[in-house]
Amino acid sequence: MTTTTLWTIAPERYDTADATALRRDYYDEVASRYWGRPATAAEIDEGLAGDGVELLTPPTGRFVVGRPAGEPAACGGVLMLDAERAELTRVFVRPAFRGTGGAGLLLAALEAAARELGASRTVLNTRLDLVEARALYTRNGYREIPAYCEGPYMEIWYGKELG
Repeated sequence: MTTTTLWTIAPERYDTADATALRRDYYDEVASRYWGRPATAAEIDEGLAGDGVELLTPPTGRFVVGRPAGEPAACGGVLMLDAERAELTRVFVRPAFRGTGGAGLLLAALEAAARELGASRTVLNTRLDLVEARALYTRNGYREIPAYCEGPYMEIWYGKELG
């Protein structure tokens, strides 16, 4: 892949075969990195069960899938927290497609979806060990903010005003 790969990023239901495979890959990567060992299929299933992904449909949210040359390679969601704030969640690019420009396009598509849902600000949380994600966010105008939520896998929070 090169940085000139043509990406298409479009809304898609979270439960299509491609979206489900991407969500599984996302959870596999973040869980495996957290535990320091490969996540099992059962652990991935458990992590995905009851994770609230059904809220990533209008009017409460949106889910998008990114495809370079038609191949599913990235996903992300937007969840409205209130009338002004939208949370970015499940932002993921498969490792083989990193460095091709898709991550920045994915963020732009998620921000556009947040605006369409009425948000004027996006927020997100992540872990300190997810250094690639943190670099992506700061490179795209996200700044560290005070915690707006809490949970076992939340260590740093970011926000961005949507212009």
